[in-house]
Amino acid sequence: MAIACIALDMDRTTLNGESRLSEGNRRALERAIGRGIHIVIASGRTFTSLPADVLAVPGIEYAITSNGAAVYHIPTGQCLHRYLLTPRSVEQVVSLTAGEDVALEGFIAGQAYADQAYVADPAAYGADRMAVDYVQSTRRPEADIAAFLRAHSHELEGMDVVVRDGETKRRLWDRILREVPDLYVTSSIARLLELSHRDSGKHAGLRFVMERLGLRREEVAAFGDGDNDKEMLAFAGTGIAMGNATPDCKAAADIVTKCNTEDGVAYGMEHFLHI
Repeated sequence: MAIACIALDMDRTTLNGESRLSEGNRRALERAIGRGIHIVIASGRTFTSLPADVLAVPGIEYAITSNGAAVYHIPTGQCLHRYLLTPRSVEQVVSLTAGEDVALEGFIAGQAYADQAYVADPAAYGADRMAVDYVQSTRRPEADIAAFLRAHSHELEGMDVVVRDGETKRRLWDRILREVPDLYVTSSIARLLELSHRDSGKHAGLRFVMERLGLRREEVAAFGDGDNDKEMLAFAGTGIAMGNATPDCKAAADIVTKCNTEDGVAYGMEHFLHI
């Protein structure tokens, strides 16, 4: 069955090592759209922080954001579907992380808010040069992020716990899973624990878009690199992991393509999807 829809993770998948859309990947997206294939952004990013390079490609209609917590119609900016965290789960996460050497982020209506100290110095939490620029250009700093999250606990589509080391991350991940049952917990990069409503996930966002378009799984392909992509790749009819993907992401995929720095999306579209 012909592919009618392709869901694309952004960072370290569709974007290259400079967090830009390469000319090769751009041509591949334009070729697919020209053939009537739906290209769907599927990102852990919020709507307001999606990459301008990709949004500028004509014909991309849908964006799955905040790890599936919100789905947007790009041309109008309308949020079509959203899962919100429960106030109880927000309070539990804020309480569980109090006193820990972490920073918190919260996402409301597609906008990211973060601990003021983290926005001032993301590198202190392991962010590289490009990640520093990304955090400082997309996050609104809050002097008391815990109070902010509690005040907006009924509006949050997601939260991040930013950690400095792997041991803290593993310990908090285990504790959150054990004590906060209504969360979807994932991680796209080493320094983040990403939290959203238990019914979210990129696979859930993709299911919503498929139902809206009247598509079957066999007509859908998905590309990704991180642990937050693995359910989406397993759910899609054809799941394609990047050469630079995590072991769990590769295990969930049907195919492994080249790395993001080698135009792996364009390569996968041409050689595996025959687009």
